Formats: sequence, C-alpha cells, structure tokens
Amino acid sequence: MHILGERNSIFNVFIAELRNVSVQQDSMRFRRNLERIGEIIGYELSKKLNYANREIETPLGIADMSLPTDEIVLGTILRAGLPMHQGILNYFDGAQNAFISAYRKHHKDGTFDIQVEYLSSPPLEGKVLILCDPMLATGQSMVLAWKALTETMGKPKHTHFVAALGSEEGVSHTRLHMPENATLWVGAIDPELNAKSYIIPGLGDAGDLAYGPKM
Repeated sequence: MHILGERNSIFNVFIAELRNVSVQQDSMRFRRNLERIGEIIGYELSKKLNYANREIETPLGIADMSLPTDEIVLGTILRAGLPMHQGILNYFDGAQNAFISAYRKHHKDGTFDIQVEYLSSPPLEGKVLILCDPMLATGQSMVLAWKALTETMGKPKHTHFVAALGSEEGVSHTRLHMPENATLWVGAIDPELNAKSYIIPGLGDAGDLAYGPKM
C-alpha cells in the first residue's frame, strides 16, 4: 500500500483544496484537482510496471529507451471517478477503458447495499487493471466493482486500486478482499466514518461536488 500524502509534496495542496469548503464552491477546480491527483498517482504507479528496451528512431540516429510493456485497462466507478480517470488516462493514453456503475441502495432502517448495475470493459486476462474511485469510504464499492469486472472479464495479472481519500475502515476492507497480486494507492487516510458512512473529516460527496447534486 502507498499513501502519497505521507510525503511532503505538491500533492498535498491538491488534497487540501479538495477538502476546503471555500475552494469546493468551484466545481471545475474540484474536478481539476481530482484530475491532477490522478496524474500524480499515475506517474508514481508507472514505476511499478514492467519495462523493456526499445530502439527509437530520431531524425539524427537511434535512441535506446526503456518503455513499459504492460497492457493496461483503466477502470472507473461512475460518476465520481471520472475526473481521476481522466487524470490517469492523461498519462496512460494508450490504455483500454472500463466503466462500472455502482451506487448505494438505501433501506428504511438506515442501512444500505452497494448495487452494481452497469459494466463495460475489454477482456482483462493477463493485463494490468487500474481501478479508481476517489472515495474509499466503506470499501464495498471498490471491492464489488473489482469482483464484477474479474468475474465477467477475466483475471488481470495485477490490479492497482486507486483512491484520493480513504477511511481506515475502507482501507482495511479493501485490503482484506484484495487479491495477492494487487497494490493500493491512497492520497490520505482519515480515521472514521459518520452514521451515513461518509469519511470524517473527508470532503463530502465527491460526485455532487464534481457534477452537482443528484436526486
């Protein structure tokens, strides 16, 4: 597991702006900060891929370059995951893409289940799957999305789970259900969830802040 916010870097400015109630009023900036977080995590994640030497022809000769060889599928949980998806895709612009619709179905007693309703993905067998969702609250959405993808489209050779913020509970749940060939990337981890399973102190509802309130 990698927690990027533990190291001092410009990354923490973007996390801080995501949390800041004043900055949150600008939805375009909120989306851009999620995108920038995706870009930074994508860069750090790229260091864990497999590489091979290739000869690249330049106007003046041949350059030996070490380039990634993994075939990547970038998966995202709709709708809040779209800005981070774009950020990672900015760096892995040759990646194939997968999209999963998952939401909280609330019950009268105050509990909820995670429902997966839609899935679009290329085959995953032998590929590297990057699965991103900005908020790792209970961890159920991430785990169920991974199960839905792999049960339908095959098992990737490695999975990178990516989140901007996580709770201790969500991180523990995800790590408990992760396969052995997996890595978890989190921007920061907060200590608790409130009664509605929102991360505290967290930042609120990432989907609403990025795209407006829903019914």
